[in-house]
Amino acid sequence: MNRRLLTTLLTVATVTAALPADARARWTEAQATSWYRAQPWLVGANYTPASAINQLEMWQRETWDPQAIDRELGWAQGIGMNTMRVFLHDQLWQQDPAGFQRRIDEFLTIAARHKIKPLFVLFDSCWDPDPKLGPQHPPIPGVHNSGWVQGPGLPGLRDKRRYPAYKAYVQGVIGAFRNDPRILGWDVWNEPDNGADQYKGQDGKEPLVRALLAQVFTWARDADPSQPLTSGVWQHDDWTPTGGKLTPMETLQLRQSDVISFHDYSWPETFEARVKQLLPYNRPILCTEYMARGNGSTFDGSLPIGKRYDVAMINWGFVDGKTQTRLPWDSWKKPYVLEEPTIWFHEVFRGDGTPYRRAETDLIRRLSAAPRREAPGER
Repeated sequence: MNRRLLTTLLTVATVTAALPADARARWTEAQATSWYRAQPWLVGANYTPASAINQLEMWQRETWDPQAIDRELGWAQGIGMNTMRVFLHDQLWQQDPAGFQRRIDEFLTIAARHKIKPLFVLFDSCWDPDPKLGPQHPPIPGVHNSGWVQGPGLPGLRDKRRYPAYKAYVQGVIGAFRNDPRILGWDVWNEPDNGADQYKGQDGKEPLVRALLAQVFTWARDADPSQPLTSGVWQHDDWTPTGGKLTPMETLQLRQSDVISFHDYSWPETFEARVKQLLPYNRPILCTEYMARGNGSTFDGSLPIGKRYDVAMINWGFVDGKTQTRLPWDSWKKPYVLEEPTIWFHEVFRGDGTPYRRAETDLIRRLSAAPRREAPGER
């Protein structure tokens, strides 16, 4: 038998044997609130090391860079960040489950040394719909996030024969770390209804994702994690539980998540309005993406609101590198090859560890150190 296949089967069998017989239920509001009150006020960033163009390059053995991760998470600790949202990928598990698990454990050891608890993302509907293992292409000059990949990707969504492998991935990863106190939680699918419209040929994607997402929540609960599950709503205008205009995908996400998460790249008044829409769910609220300076979403505008409402705040981008997300979204249409944008879109640090704007890192440090405020409605 092929050695890699044997290793995969043994790893999956070991993890599966350790899983409980029955799936746990969705957390009650009280359970979710109790978990959240045990955390500090959560502030952090979506993290990819500067040396990686995407989640595959971050985690594959040949490009795994723990020295850079240690250095960059040290910068995060220095400004008071205590969490990072970090993307995984199903193909990494299928390629080398034992090695991938070891690298996750090494990442957790590094993060814990810097007092950072990551929120891991399992699947993603954004950007390139045809991910491939192996060497990743270099960044496209002047283009925002030019190498990011979806997971599982459109070919994998359309091929139901691959679904058992997705179940093995979900339960393998969560099962291996389901009681690990170094992990904050599991974001099971990033922006599941994102059309990634800059890529052609994705007709019929949303129903496939929605059907698979329902299964992913079930598989994840079958693994019985001690950490919460979530999937963030992100694009529509009204998320109120009664009288709102939830899409079928948003309804699934909000009904299945132990804790509520959302994305907002708008002006501060819009950010606050969205928080108020989510308060009636009576669950902890995590903003898992915000901060696009050229779009009106800034640390100065949104972070104090998050502190006031006791909302966890995780901005997009941390250190300028191969993802090139200092460049704006419109760089896909007009690459910034002759000049830099007037202001950086995302990112907190330059590649050498100096802040893009020291006033921003001072604000993050000051708010993270300030006493935690009681969330509206809590007594």
